[in-house]
Amino acid sequence: MPPVPVSGRDRLPSLTGLRFWAALLVVLYHLSRQVGTVPGVSDAVWYGRSGVTFFFVLSGVVLAWTYDGAGVAVRVFLWRRFARIWPLLAVSVGASVAVWWILMDQAVSLKAVAATLLLVHAWFPQPVIFKGGNPAAWSLSDEGWFYLVFPVLLAMLAGRRPRTWAWTAVGVGCGALLLWVGLSGLPSATRTWALDYLPLTRSLQFVLGVVTGLALKRGWRPPVSLPVSVGLVVAWHLALIPWSNAVPDSVWYSPYSASQLLSAPLFAALIAAAARADLDGRRTALGGTWMIRLGHWSFAWYLLHEIVIRVAVFEWGKPAPGGETLVFWAGVLVVSQAFAGLAYHCVEHPAERRLRGLVVAPRRTPQRGEAGRPPERAR
Repeated sequence: MPPVPVSGRDRLPSLTGLRFWAALLVVLYHLSRQVGTVPGVSDAVWYGRSGVTFFFVLSGVVLAWTYDGAGVAVRVFLWRRFARIWPLLAVSVGASVAVWWILMDQAVSLKAVAATLLLVHAWFPQPVIFKGGNPAAWSLSDEGWFYLVFPVLLAMLAGRRPRTWAWTAVGVGCGALLLWVGLSGLPSATRTWALDYLPLTRSLQFVLGVVTGLALKRGWRPPVSLPVSVGLVVAWHLALIPWSNAVPDSVWYSPYSASQLLSAPLFAALIAAAARADLDGRRTALGGTWMIRLGHWSFAWYLLHEIVIRVAVFEWGKPAPGGETLVFWAGVLVVSQAFAGLAYHCVEHPAERRLRGLVVAPRRTPQRGEAGRPPERAR
C-alpha cells in the first residue's frame, strides 16, 4: 500500500478529540488527590496521571505521521515545536508564580523558573526544580527532549521494514518492565523521579508512538477496533483499584509507576484505532465539532487547571465530603476550562501562528509520484 499523504492540522480529528479525554483524566486525578474524592469516579481516576503517558505516545504518533516524508528541515521542525509549546508555557509559569508569590506569599525558586522556561527542569531530581515554575509543566521538559531526538529517530526508523517497527515496539515494552524492576532498589523519591519524570525513561513511550505513527502512515491496521481499545483502557484503570487497595503507593510494585509505564501499549492501540477509523472515513464520537474544540483547548487546560485548583483551595479551603466536593469539582472544571479556551484563542493559537511565520520552510521539490500531495500544514 502506498504511503498516506501528509496530514493537515485536523486530518485525524478523533486524535484531537482524544486529547480532551486524556487531559480530563489528568484533571480528575488532581482534583481527587488535591481537593477531595468523589465515590466511584476518584477510584477510577486515582492513577489518572497516566494521561501524561497518553500524550507522550500521541506526540510520537502525530510527529511521525506528519513529518515522515515531508522533507522539513530540522531547524524548521524545532522552531515549529517551540512555537507550539513555549508561549503558553511562559504565560502559565508567570500565572503560577504570581499565585504563589502574591496570593499565597510563598517564595519561588528562580532556578526552578529558569529551568522550566529552558525546558530542562525534569532533568533535575529535586522536586523544587522539576515541580517549580508550574508543576503541571514538568512534562514539557520531556517533550522538549523528544523534539530534539525526533529527527534522529525518524532518520533511523522511517525507511525500515514493518518488522523492525514491530520489534522496536516489543523492545520498548520490555524496556519499561526492566526499568520498573531494575530501579526498584532506589530510594522512593529518587525512584519516582527516575521513572515518572526523567526524559530518558519517558522516551520509551515516545518511541512507541513514533513506530506506531510510521506503521499507520504505511497503511497498518491495528488488531483491535476503537470500541475494544477504549474498553481495554477503561478495564486497565479499573483493574488498578484492587491493586491500589492492596499495595501502598510508596512500594515499588504499587500501581503508581506501573500505571504510567505499562499503559503505553494500550494507549498506542487506542490512538491507532482512532486514527484508522478516521483514515477509513468512519465517523466517531471523538471527531465532532465540540470534541475538536475541546481537544484544541486541552494543552491550555492541562497547564492551567492546577493553578485554578490551587487558588480555589486557598480561597475556600477543601470542601466537606459528599455534595460539597462535587460542587467544588464542577466549579473548578468550568472555570479552568473557560480559562483554557481564553488562553488558546488569545495566546496559544495566535502566538504559534505568528512565530511559525517567522521561519518559512523552503519549498520542497516533489519526488516522483508526489505531485498531487497537499502542502505540509500540520502542527
